[in-house]
Order: sequence, then structure tokens, then C-alpha cells
Amino acid sequence: MSNIFDSLPRGLWCVPDDNNHDSAISFGPFRLFPKSRLLERDGAHLHVGGRALDILIFLAERPGEVVDKRELVKRVWADVNVDDGSLRFHIAALRKALGDTGKSARYVVNVPGRGYCFVASLAQIAPALPAPPADVPLPRSLPTPLARVIGRDDVIEKISAGLALHRFVTVVGPGGIGKTAVAVTVGHRRLAHFDGNVFFVDFGPVRKPELAAVTIASTLGLSINAEDPVPALLTHLQAKPTLLIFDSCEHVLETLAPLVERLVREAPRLHVLATSRESFRSEGERIFRLFPLDCPPRRDDLAVADILAYPAAQLFVERIAQSSGPFQLSAEEAPLVADICRRLDGIALAIELAAGRVNAYGIAGTASLLDSRFSLQWRGRRTAIPRHQTLSAALDWSYDLLPASESAILRRLSVFVGPFTPEAAAAVASGDGLSTSATMEAIDNLVTKSLIAPSGARTLRYRLLDTTRTYALGKLNEAGEAKRIAQRHAEYFRDLFERAEAETSAPLLDWLGVYGAELDNLRAALDWAFSADGDAQLGIALTAVAVTLWIRLSLFSECRERARTALAALGDHGDERVRMQLLAALGWSLMYGEGRAREARPILEATLELADKLDDKDFRLRALWGLCIDQFNNGAFGKARVLADRFAEAASSSPDKTDLMLADRLTAVALHYLGDQNGARIRIDRVNASLHVLAEKPKIFPLDVRLSTQYFRARILWLQGHADQALALAEQNIHEGRANGHALTFCSVLGQAACPIAFLAGDYDAAERYGTELLEHTDRHAIRLWGLWARAFNALVIAKRTDVETGLPLLRDELNRAGDARFLPRFLPLLGELAACFGQANQIHNGFDTIEHALARCNDRQERWYLPELLRIKGELMLKESPQSEAADTCFYEAMDLAAQQGADFWQLRCAISIAQVRLGRDQRTDALAVLEKACATMTEGSGIADMRIARDLIAQLQT
Repeated sequence: MSNIFDSLPRGLWCVPDDNNHDSAISFGPFRLFPKSRLLERDGAHLHVGGRALDILIFLAERPGEVVDKRELVKRVWADVNVDDGSLRFHIAALRKALGDTGKSARYVVNVPGRGYCFVASLAQIAPALPAPPADVPLPRSLPTPLARVIGRDDVIEKISAGLALHRFVTVVGPGGIGKTAVAVTVGHRRLAHFDGNVFFVDFGPVRKPELAAVTIASTLGLSINAEDPVPALLTHLQAKPTLLIFDSCEHVLETLAPLVERLVREAPRLHVLATSRESFRSEGERIFRLFPLDCPPRRDDLAVADILAYPAAQLFVERIAQSSGPFQLSAEEAPLVADICRRLDGIALAIELAAGRVNAYGIAGTASLLDSRFSLQWRGRRTAIPRHQTLSAALDWSYDLLPASESAILRRLSVFVGPFTPEAAAAVASGDGLSTSATMEAIDNLVTKSLIAPSGARTLRYRLLDTTRTYALGKLNEAGEAKRIAQRHAEYFRDLFERAEAETSAPLLDWLGVYGAELDNLRAALDWAFSADGDAQLGIALTAVAVTLWIRLSLFSECRERARTALAALGDHGDERVRMQLLAALGWSLMYGEGRAREARPILEATLELADKLDDKDFRLRALWGLCIDQFNNGAFGKARVLADRFAEAASSSPDKTDLMLADRLTAVALHYLGDQNGARIRIDRVNASLHVLAEKPKIFPLDVRLSTQYFRARILWLQGHADQALALAEQNIHEGRANGHALTFCSVLGQAACPIAFLAGDYDAAERYGTELLEHTDRHAIRLWGLWARAFNALVIAKRTDVETGLPLLRDELNRAGDARFLPRFLPLLGELAACFGQANQIHNGFDTIEHALARCNDRQERWYLPELLRIKGELMLKESPQSEAADTCFYEAMDLAAQQGADFWQLRCAISIAQVRLGRDQRTDALAVLEKACATMTEGSGIADMRIARDLIAQLQT
């Protein structure tokens, strides 16, 4: 064997082909065209099965090299798991087609224990083929392209060129004609043009047209938690050139048509390629009607080569070879193939279904069965119903040919919406005499017959084509099995999401990669469970265990509505434990959702009452946490501290160490807002030191615990005067927040620390950058409350960085637009700065009104953390009104004393600067210098921040 390998040439004889612009690998009587996937023997087309041809191409491109079996399987079968038997079968088929008997002509040999090797003598040594250019990264949503799309080369080229001229192209044609395959191939052709930003949006699983916008957002990786996701979509799509491929749109056109029209109009860098059975009838749409594959005409003088010149016949023969092994069309069978293609109207799906039965019935038998199921009167009709009937008839015919086990499995799998795992298929479709192994074997056979398609890049999943699923679902109803299988489907996902709750220790993105993909099936199961023929009790249980998924996807609106539906079905006398779970879900979704926090408190109080009654420690903590956050949001910090203490008391007996850590975090936040920065620092540092015990993300916390701990640490460090540490921590927090991918958490990363700290540092460039990023993020993910804050903050930056005349009206208008949201703690500094801007603009009266309202708010709510700065701003307004005002001095010293009590060295520094400037104006230089030096002595960090620069300049001026 080694002598054979040593004598092999290491290059390929490349023969240009003017027609196909391909290169041939020439050996013996054969010429192999890898690009065109053609094999010729003595100039005649030789039909080889698709897998066998893949094997030949791969081996022939590496002549004389032993290719490991595992590498060969991975290349040929991609993400489908197969055993060695499949490889041996296709190697044997390839050898048979090549006439490789092992005696004379040798082409492919087995090297025991190693793999296979292409050993044919090549015609001539030539330079190796040049390496292909680097591929553009494949978007995760774009399906893998077919190895060869038969008969569509010109169509694909025209549509691809059309996309360069027009921004909205719809491929229109009947079901099963190949619209999706064409669109996906065009997508891959255009990858480089759009810098890889090509996304495939499958509307097949979408049963509710109103979810069209959410489906697009999910494909783009956007977390949507608002009723109207369109503004977020527009923000995202305006950023870079993007091609969206919308597939199977006909059932959502009423909603999708105006949406696409708006997206194309308002996002000038967006292109849309859609597939549908009818056009959108939208402005700017260009329609490309996809006609059936060309079929051989009804003529008696057509030879085999003439018939195989037509794409429909090529597809039929290639699919026979793929399902049955090597196949060569005979002169006797060629007219039958031509007739089958014509009878099937050149519909690709119907042709593939027919070809899949040739192995069992032969071409003549298949043709006779076809005649009994199809009527010529259906051909050529242009309305939707006849075209649908033609495809239904093809499916009906194919379905009748299936063995009982396969038809049963196909029916049962129709209950799935979108892709599903092998485990899910086995759980739902097996039973009633069909074992799990028999079910998986049937699925493999259905994949071979093109009735089920493999799906997924990293893990194997399956899906039924939309038309196949619709047909099979009808059969499921006819068989009287629909309710029983829907029940299994819902039970499976109830059990799946029950396990998901116990697996929250996995990284968020990995966890969502597994369970987030089941969202469509979860929705379908819940829709059935709460339908007239469903099982409401099962729906209630499924809702309860699915809460973690909705919270982690930030789908608070959906969680809210699903919880309400389940509670209504539960009634007044249902299981109290389940009621407690659903109330907790409803309370949390209202608290973190679309400005509905005020409705959350009574629901969370009811949750706490049930938790106490049932002595459920976990839900007692959940309810207390939610109620404490509710008090934060409403500014009742004294009440929040009481609830934090109750949480700590309840957590003290918990076996979970993270509960005590969360108690410290609640208390730290309460103390921070109450103005005790030293006490807050002790507890937040204790949380930080305990983060390593977070073996799993606490179930009661919807934000990332690590990130949320750090942005509060940064705030506390800043107020204590540790400016350098705070700035570094805020920057690190931003990087980690971007990588984390949780939309709501990243809002807090930017809004709670990065934006305000940059502003207080006087780094308005960074403040503008972070504020812009926050606004874009909130628009992209439709997080309304943080969006209101971001707009007001950005207006403040304009007022400080550019000019107050421009920024002040913007700031005032944005705060007015925020409405009741202004009472959230995060808005308080914006109100204080609004008063300062009024003073700078010499609108002293407006400044006093604003500051007095803010001070009253702080006193009423015990919101003391910002009180020193408000008193200082009031003193500055008094000086504006009367430069010799003694009341201003009182404000400054009161602010200074309060800041000292709070451990807020940064506020002390600001007060010292104000006092020193007043003393300097009165020529009290010694007093001014003493105040400044004392304040600066406590600031061991932050030499580069604006207030320290001002203080140093004043000290130098006073010392001169």
C-alpha cells in the first residue's frame, strides 16, 4: 500500500470548462467538476448519489492523502450525526459507480484503522488550485446553502442583481416551488456586499401576525420587552447595511406589509428579500415571480439526454440517487420521468416527494400511483387554492405511501412549531407501540424523503416545512389524535422548563441557547392548553415553570399576560402554591415592565401573604425583594430599609449563602439612598467579597448580580471620594455589561454609574458617549423608562458642555415628558442640575422653585444621598440673587456638615469650593484656604477630575 501512496502525484490536472467556468479533476475515463458537482465518464454524465459525490470531491481534492473517517463524516454530513455504517455504504456505492472492483482500476482505497484515500493516477501534475478567498462570517440565522440549487442559476443571479438596484424584492410563487432555497442562496451570494449582516427570519412558526415585529427583533438578537418594538428595530437597522430575508410571509401579510414598508422607508441602509405566495402590495416593492422548474415537453422523440436537459428531470434523478444510491436513467424510464415532472407541474417539493418513493415502487410504479392521485384540471390555475390543492395532493399521495409507523410519526411531529430536538420528538411522537428507537428510525427515513429537514448549526434539530406541517396537522386531526398529542407536547415542555429552573447555574447565553429556542413551542403549548379543547390545569403548571425564561429574555409584557391568563383559569379555589408562583411572576413583570410598577405592590403583598401562610422561604424572599425594590422605585427609602431588614431576617435561616449576600445588597442600596455611605460601603464590599459563592444565579433576581453589585459600588466609592477606583470600576462594568448581553442590566450599568460618574467628574466627552450609547440601547430594546432618563441626561450634557441656552429648554422639556418617572431616584440629580442651569441662565425664580420642590421631595422620602448637593445649589442660587447673602453661607455649611455625617467626601469638596469662592470674593483668604485644604486632604484620589482641578487652582491663587 505504501508504494501506491508514494507514486501518487500531488497536484491536479485542471481542465478549463468554458460553459461552467469550472475546473475538472481528470482520472482514468472520468472528469469530475467539483464546483458544478458533475461527474462524467467518457464525456457522458454519470449519476452518483449526493453523499457519494461529496465523498469523491473531498477525497479527490486531497489525492494520496489518507483522510480520517471522522474528518470525512464531518465534511460530508456536517451537523447530522451518522455512524460508520453510513460512510461504508456510500463508499461502496461510489466504488460501484466508478467500477472500482479492487482488482484492476483502483480509485478509492480503505486504509484500516486510519481512513480512506484517493489513489487514482491523475493525467498530469499541475499547480494546486488557489485557495478560496476568506469567507464572510455566516450569520447564525442564515441556513446552510444547498450544495446545488437545480435550474435556478439565472433566477438567483437576477434576484441578486435586483437587490443591488431595489431595496425591497419579493419572490412570489406557489408553495413548494423552491422560494426559500433561492432566497437562502441569494443571501449567501450577498454576504460580502452586506459585510455579513444577512439575517433569515422564518415566519413559518409565527401563528399570531402581531408577533411579526418581535420575530424580526429576536432574529437580530434584540431583547424586546415593550408593546411596540418597531422604534427599537429602526434604531438597530439604521446602523449598518443589512439584508433581511423574510420567509413564508403569506399568513402574516396583513401585519407585515405595513411594517416592511415603514422599515424600508425609514432605514435607508436596509434591503429586504421576501418569499410569499402573494405579493405584499407595498410601496417600493419589486416582485419576482418564481415559476415552476422547466419540464420536458410532451414529445415522443426525446432521448435521455434531452430529458435530462430540463431542471425538473435533473432534480428528480438527483433525488433518486440521493435516496437510493447510484442511479442511471434508462431509455425506457426516461419518458416516465418526463411525464411525472409534467404531472407535478415542476413543483420542486412534489418532485422530491415522488423521487423518494422510487426505491420502493420503481419509476413505473410511482408513475401509476401518481396518475391515481393527481388531476390535470388542477394544472395551470393561478389562484391560491388550486395551487395549494396541487401541493396537498402531492403530500397526500406521499403520505399514503408511508409505512404506518412513519405516517404516525409525521402526524405527531406536526404539533411542533419550528425546530425541535430529537429528545422532544421522541418524547412526543413515540408510544402507542412505537419505541424511542423506532421513532428515531422513522424520523431518519422521513428526513431522507424530504418530509423532515435537519435544522441547527451546533446541535441537531429537526423541522417540518410549513406546508408539510400544515398537511400533517390536518391528518392528525382526521385521525382523532390532536388532543392527545397536544397534551404530550405541553407535558414535555412543562417538564423541560421545570428542569430549566434547576439549571440556572449555566452561563446566561448558554442557558438561553438551549431554552430560548423553545419559545415558539412554549407559546403553542400554552395557546392549546387554554383553548376550549385544552387542559387549563396543565397550562397553569406550564405558565408557572416558564417564568424564568420570560424574565431572562426580558419579555415582561408576555410574562404579565400569560400570568394573568393562568390566574384567571386558576380561579378563587385553586392550588395556593401555584397561585403564589403566578402572583410572584405577575408582580415582577409589572415591576420591571412597561411603567406598570404601581400595580405591582398589592400583588407582591398577596404573594408574601401566601408565602407566609405556606411557610415557603423561597417565595417569601422573592416577595420581600420585590416589595423592597418597589419602595426604592417610589422613593420610600425608610420603608425600603425596613423591608431590607425583613429580607435579612428571613435570609438568616436560609441554607443558600447567596440569600445573605442579597440581603447585604438590599441594605447597601437602602443605606446609600438614605445617605449613609459608610454603612453602605461596608455591606456592598461584603457582597463583593462573597460573589464567588454565586454558583448559580439567584432565582429571585432578574438582573445580573455581579454587574449590579459593581455599579452600586462605583457610586458609593465616588461619593466617598475614591474617584479613581470609581472611574476604573465603572469602565470595567461597561465592558462586562456589553459582554453579558442582558438588556435591562446594561441600562443600569450605564445609567446608575457610567453616565452620572462621568458627568460628576466633568468628563463631558465620556458623559456624552455613554449617554448616547444608553439612548441607542434603550431604543433598540424598547426599555422606555431608561430611555426617558437617557434623553434628559443627554440634554443636561448639552447644557453643560455646549451652552445653557440650548441645553436648558431641552432638559426642561425632557423632564416634563418623563411625567411621573421623575420620581424615580435616578431623576433626582437631573432636577438639581435643572435648578443650577436656571441659575446659570439668570432665571433665578425658576431655579428656586425647582430646588425647593427637590428639597421637599428629599425630606418627605428620606432621599438624603443627594441632599448636600441640593443645599449647595440652593446656596449658589442665593448668591446669584444677592452676592452678600448670609443665608447662602448657612446653606453651604449645612451642606458641608451633612456631607461629613454621610461620609460623602466628594460633596464636601464641592461645598468647600463654593465656600472658598465666596470667602475669596470677600477677601477672607485665610478662611478660604483652610476650608479648601481640609477638604482636599480627605480626597486621596481623583487628581484629574474637574472639581480637584478647580480646588488646586483656587489654592494656588490663595497662596500667591
